[in-house]
Amino acid sequence: MSLFLEVVPVERAVEVVRSIAPEIGTERVDLTAALHRVLGSEVRAPHDLPGFDRSVVDGYAVVASDTTGASEALPAMLTLRGRVEMGQAPPGTVEPGACWYIPTGGVLPPGADAVAMIEYSEAVGDEVLVGRAVAPGENVLSHDEDYAADTVILSTGRRITPQDMGVLASAGVTSVDVVRRPRIGIISTGNEVVPAETAPAPGQVRDANTYLCSGFAQEHGCDTQTYGIVRDDPALLRPVLERAVSECDCVLISGGSSKDVRDMTAGVIGELGEVLVHGIAVAPGKPTIIGRVRTTPVIGLPGHPASAYIVLFAVVRHLIATINGAETPFRLARMPLAANIPSAKGREDYVRVAVVDRAAHPVFGKSGLLNTLVRSDGFVVVPAGREGLETGEETEVILW
Repeated sequence: MSLFLEVVPVERAVEVVRSIAPEIGTERVDLTAALHRVLGSEVRAPHDLPGFDRSVVDGYAVVASDTTGASEALPAMLTLRGRVEMGQAPPGTVEPGACWYIPTGGVLPPGADAVAMIEYSEAVGDEVLVGRAVAPGENVLSHDEDYAADTVILSTGRRITPQDMGVLASAGVTSVDVVRRPRIGIISTGNEVVPAETAPAPGQVRDANTYLCSGFAQEHGCDTQTYGIVRDDPALLRPVLERAVSECDCVLISGGSSKDVRDMTAGVIGELGEVLVHGIAVAPGKPTIIGRVRTTPVIGLPGHPASAYIVLFAVVRHLIATINGAETPFRLARMPLAANIPSAKGREDYVRVAVVDRAAHPVFGKSGLLNTLVRSDGFVVVPAGREGLETGEETEVILW
C-alpha cells in the first residue's frame, strides 16, 4: 500500500465525512437541561398562545368605534365601569360608551376590541377622556397571535437557545426530544508523547492533543472518552481502536498519520475497516486520514496541535454537525490584511492572524511552534485557487 492515497481537496474531504456520519438517535430531556442541545423532533403549540386576548399597554379597554374622531381638542368621553386585575378574568363586559381600566398583560374584557393608551387618556371621576382615536385590534395581542394551536414553534435540527427555552415554557412544554450527544473517542499516539503531568525527557513532548480534541468536541456539543497514549506499534493500537469504535460514535487518532516509515494509523484502520482518504490539500494538515470501521468514522489527525486544530475545524466540524443535525455557529469578522500571505496554488491554506487596530496581522512561525495558537485571535483561509492574499485586501477572519 502506498504511503499516501490520492490527495483530495477540502471540499471532497467534507463530502466524505458527511457521507459516513452515523445516525445516533434522540433522547428526552427536561427543558432545564436542553440549552444548546439540538432538537430531534419539531415542537408544536399545544394550544393557542397567549391563549386570551390581552392588552400590550396600560390604558382603557374600549369599543374602537367610540373613539372615532377623538382628539386632544375634542376627546371622546367614556364611562369608567371598573378595573381589570392582573391574572384574573374581567368581572364584566364593555358596552358602547363605556370602558374598563386595563394594565399591560391584562385580559381584554368581552365587548372591547381595542385599548386606548393611558398616555392619551385622562380619568375625571367616573369619566375617561380619550384624546386619540384607536382602531380595532390596536394595542391588543390576539389569543392566537403568538402561536395558533398545532403550529410549529421550533423545527427539527434547531440548536436550543435561552430564548427558545422561555418560549417553550410559556407553551407548557417542559421536556423535549433532542439528538443524543455524540460520544467522541480520542486516542493519542507516538513514542515521544508523554502524559501532560509528566516532565518530558529530551525528545519527548507532553500530550496536548487529547485536551485540544476534548475541548473542541465539547465546544461542539459532544461528550468525550479518552483512551490514553498508544506507542507507535500497530499491535498496541489495534485493540485500543477496536474498543473505541465499539464505545463511541466517532474516533479521533492524533499522530501516526505522517508520510514516513512509522505511519501506522492508516494501516490499522484499513485492517479493521476501510481508509477513504489519506491526504487532504490543506496546510497545515495534509496527512489527514478519513476512514471507517464498521459504521464508526475514524479520523487520523496530524500530531502537531496547531495542524490538528485546523483539521478539526476544516473537516471534523462538518462530521459532528452532520451527526448532530445542526451546525455550530462561529464568529466571523471582515477586515483588511496588514501583510501579504503567500500560498501554494492548489491547496487551501489556514493562516493564523492577530487582530490589531481592526486589521488582520498574519502570525507566522516555524512548524512545531505552539505559541501561535495563543498569540493569534483566529485565522484566514486562502482558497485553493489563489496564490496568496495581498496587503490591504478585505478578508474574512474566523475568530477563535
